[in-house]
Amino acid sequence: MSSDALLIERIRQGEVDAWEELIARFEGRLLAFAQARLQRRDAGEDVVQETFIGFLTSLPNYDPSRPLEGYLFSIAAHKLTDYLRREGRRPTLPLTGSGTSDGAIDPVGHDRPASAVFRSGERRAVEAAALAEAIGDQIGRWREREEWSKVKCAELLFVAGWTNKRVAELLSVSEQTVANHKFEFLERLRSSLRKQRLSEDLFPQLLE
Repeated sequence: MSSDALLIERIRQGEVDAWEELIARFEGRLLAFAQARLQRRDAGEDVVQETFIGFLTSLPNYDPSRPLEGYLFSIAAHKLTDYLRREGRRPTLPLTGSGTSDGAIDPVGHDRPASAVFRSGERRAVEAAALAEAIGDQIGRWREREEWSKVKCAELLFVAGWTNKRVAELLSVSEQTVANHKFEFLERLRSSLRKQRLSEDLFPQLLE
């Protein structure tokens, strides 16, 4: 396992030292990222705090193969956009200086206009963070209620890409039960995304 994957596993097991290590590794860079765009340290600290809370919320659905740094900065980008909207400011993010190594916000390329790269980079970051938060909310709710069959069902359907029939056979339930879990998951996902008040051009098929 990579060092990031091991750290995440320790956090999932409730190790306080692991959580403190995560904060020590990323808090400074996240704060610099937010503060540079808000020009206020207190506002930047709020965004960083919301970022870590969002990470905890989405932890049940975190894919260990995804770079942890990029994942945290995508959440921070979403929280920053959210903060700017609450302040009545236009949520635009600079193209450079994101602080990430895997490009949560894309650098300007030679073959695409800067405006196009900006829009795609910001949109991808916002979409990733919004989905992480929405999925995390739903998985977290099922975990609290110990509805493990629904968690397994969602993972097999949306992560492994299995068919309803195959999931039903593995979990020893009816295909209708699997379909019901799938419907519930998607409906709650739509509801969570709507509550985030995202731009209307994000997730048009999911929100229609």
